Amino acid sequence: MNAFEERLDQLHDAYLKLISKPNEKLVHNNGVYNRYKYPVLTAAHTPLFWRYDICEETNPYLMERFGINAVFNAGAIKWRGKYILIARVEGVDRKSFFAVAESGNGIDGFVFWPEPVSLPQTDEADVNVYDMRLTQHEDGWIYGLFCTERRDPSAPATDQSMAVAACGITRTKDFLNWERLPDLKTPSPQQRNVVLHPEFVDGLYAFYTRPQDGFIEAGSGGGIGLGFTKSIENPIIDDEVIIHNKVYHTVYEAKNGAGPAPIRTGKGWLHLAHGVRNTAAGLRYVLYMFMTDLNDIGKITHCPGGYFLAPEGDERIGDVSNVLFCNGWIAEDNGKVFIYYASSDTRMHVATTTIGQLIDYVVNTPEDGYRSESSVQKILSIIQKNKALVDGKYSVRA
Repeated sequence: MNAFEERLDQLHDAYLKLISKPNEKLVHNNGVYNRYKYPVLTAAHTPLFWRYDICEETNPYLMERFGINAVFNAGAIKWRGKYILIARVEGVDRKSFFAVAESGNGIDGFVFWPEPVSLPQTDEADVNVYDMRLTQHEDGWIYGLFCTERRDPSAPATDQSMAVAACGITRTKDFLNWERLPDLKTPSPQQRNVVLHPEFVDGLYAFYTRPQDGFIEAGSGGGIGLGFTKSIENPIIDDEVIIHNKVYHTVYEAKNGAGPAPIRTGKGWLHLAHGVRNTAAGLRYVLYMFMTDLNDIGKITHCPGGYFLAPEGDERIGDVSNVLFCNGWIAEDNGKVFIYYASSDTRMHVATTTIGQLIDYVVNTPEDGYRSESSVQKILSIIQKNKALVDGKYSVRA
């Protein structure tokens, strides 16, 4: 065996070891969900055949010919008994694309399909695409809504960072063949984090939007909006109504946006969203939840105060640190829920819970009182209730 073959075997063995490593449920949890020790997808999970030309004649040093920087912000769906993630894969060239990974148990063993997604183009080609949300719609299609980014045509030649974000739409029935539909049109100059509701509402397609003025700054926009259109083949929203806005001194004071498609429960629609606030170290992204009425999806019935999930430990470190983002979760028929979230724009994780736990959390966790004194009063009410129950069994100093 020569040096080339030996190095190729080493790379292959390391890859097999990574994708076969069992995940471990962490012992500590808050009663709402369980975290796991290892990420479910990283840049190293991408196939060797994507990254390396394994022909010794054309690549004698067995160098990476296409480097992968990160794998994150994946849409999720249960399909044909498999847990499917449509991940955002970012090359070292900074361009993102989509790729399908699947697992038999949803916790570990995720393996990418042999080839990335070849996404059809509209008349105006995408420069960058990312953050696909998957919705199994009652019309029979699986829709993927994603952000398509193009350079701002009004940008001066001296500024190569100005961009316009829009909602791209594609659909499939097998994750191999994708039909591209026109981009969503709304009154907002920029759109990100758009989610398709899984059911018709009075015969209309319903979209959760995030209107904003600029590519980064929300400006006069922001908040989670709701809009409707008659046709998915010609998707035009004439009016966006904000159903959950930014609020001063909360985890969503700078901006907020919808995460994955909501889950229908007997109590209402469960929503997972991200909230952003400014800190001395930059923007901090966390996840929070709320519930909307079954018969009026624009009416929020419950919204626990604070964050639901925030970065911990190594999750805080990455290309864009101190960030959690989720655009994919899976609810099983038995009530188990898999939450797939990315940390710091670098890697994918999973947390598990149940519909019952999520409903309990959303319905019974106090809402934000928007003042420090309100927080104290919430704690005092819990203390007083506990005093009546423990009857001296536990020390109040514990």
